[in-house]
Amino acid sequence: MGVRPPLGEFEQVVLLAVLRLEGAAYAVPVRREIEKRTRRSVTRGALYVTLERLEDKGYLESWLADPTPERGGRAKRFYRVRPAGLAALRQSWAALRSMWEGLEPFARKT
Repeated sequence: MGVRPPLGEFEQVVLLAVLRLEGAAYAVPVRREIEKRTRRSVTRGALYVTLERLEDKGYLESWLADPTPERGGRAKRFYRVRPAGLAALRQSWAALRSMWEGLEPFARKT
C-alpha cells in the first residue's frame, strides 16, 4: 500500500469524535460531539461527505443497526475507527507535536 496523504483538520476531528463515542458513533452524536468540543457548527452534508470519504480511505468502517420504531423503521449507520484510521491520527498528532516543539510559550498566550 502506498503512502496516504495526511488527514485534513475536519477529517481528524471526525475520526476523534468517532473514537470518543466508541460503540455509539452514528451521524447525530458525532455531529453533537464535534460541535460541543470545537464550538463550531457542522452541516449534515459536510459530516456525511467526510464520513464516506474516511470510509473510502479505509480509516472508518460502518454497519447498519436494526431499524427502530422511533426512527420510522430506518436503520442507523454506526461507525468505528479502523487501525489505518488510528495510525493516520497518530501520524497527524506526531507531525503537529513536532511543529509545536519549541513554540510552547506561544501556545500558552491568550
